[in-house]
Amino acid sequence: MYIITGGAGFIGSALLWELNKAGVCDILIVDNLESDEKWKNLVKGRYLAYMRQDVFLRHILEDSLDEYAALELSPAPAGKPRGIVHLGACSSTTESDADYLMQNNLEYSKILCSYAVRRGIRYIQASSAATYGDGTQGFDDDPELLQKLRPLNMYAYSKHLFDLWALRTGRLNSFAGVKFFNVYGPNEYHKGDMRSMAYKAVEQIKHTGRVRLFKSCKAGYGDGGQLRDFIHVKDCVKILHILLQRPDINGIFNLGSGVARSWNDLAGAVFAAMNLRPDIEYIDMPDSLAGKYQYFTQAGMRRLQSALGASCAFAELEEGVADYVQNYLLQEDKYL
Repeated sequence: MYIITGGAGFIGSALLWELNKAGVCDILIVDNLESDEKWKNLVKGRYLAYMRQDVFLRHILEDSLDEYAALELSPAPAGKPRGIVHLGACSSTTESDADYLMQNNLEYSKILCSYAVRRGIRYIQASSAATYGDGTQGFDDDPELLQKLRPLNMYAYSKHLFDLWALRTGRLNSFAGVKFFNVYGPNEYHKGDMRSMAYKAVEQIKHTGRVRLFKSCKAGYGDGGQLRDFIHVKDCVKILHILLQRPDINGIFNLGSGVARSWNDLAGAVFAAMNLRPDIEYIDMPDSLAGKYQYFTQAGMRRLQSALGASCAFAELEEGVADYVQNYLLQEDKYL
């Protein structure tokens, strides 16, 4: 059995889709569905059971997951879980409740990681490119550079603290962590303001005919010229699936395309996918982002490419955006 925490979320449900494609259905989905519509991400998926996060955490703390499987799952999967992919954290970069982030993103992750390592279960942990802060320390995932990073918001700091804990305790060599860069693609629809700009651009074009991008407040960057490393969610879950099967590959790795592209490029790709001429309006950046905005991100992919080789060949921005827009956002059924 595989366990996906945050399994109803954006990347979690895409991983469910990826595993199902490979014929893997013995999966426990852990999440909090609450009142939004992320339950729709699970409708097409095949999995054994769904469990609330608090119930799952209680089973982990009481070491009673095997007992649950024997009682509730029929037929019960044999032996211990094959792997845990921990994606179930608060992903909002604007979340201001520091105690919530420390509990949900740090302490929860430490408990799961310790449980998996102790029991010899393959463990994959989600980190974030936001841990790199303003980029002055670069975007190299060499663990020797972890101590030098200075995140710009509390979300990133909570992720960074887990990475530092793993390094300090020696667990860094017992699991695989991934620092996601700017992920876009189907099943992100429940994420509100945290949905990708690819999604937002399509919605803006439908309603106004144009896309709104931030003006630049930094020399060397034109309006809409701020740079990001965009990666399709299908490429992300392909790598997660491979890492689940490769317990010999451990450490924290960047997961991006390895190529920085501008917001203007992204908007242009969306217009092209919709067969429309670009129409972009540049607006002032809100005060809430002042001093916290990354003007450049680009994943250093040397270590992951060295470990996985040709598997790290990803869709270019125009190809990935065309797939997302034409095969999902412009279709009646938008889900994987």
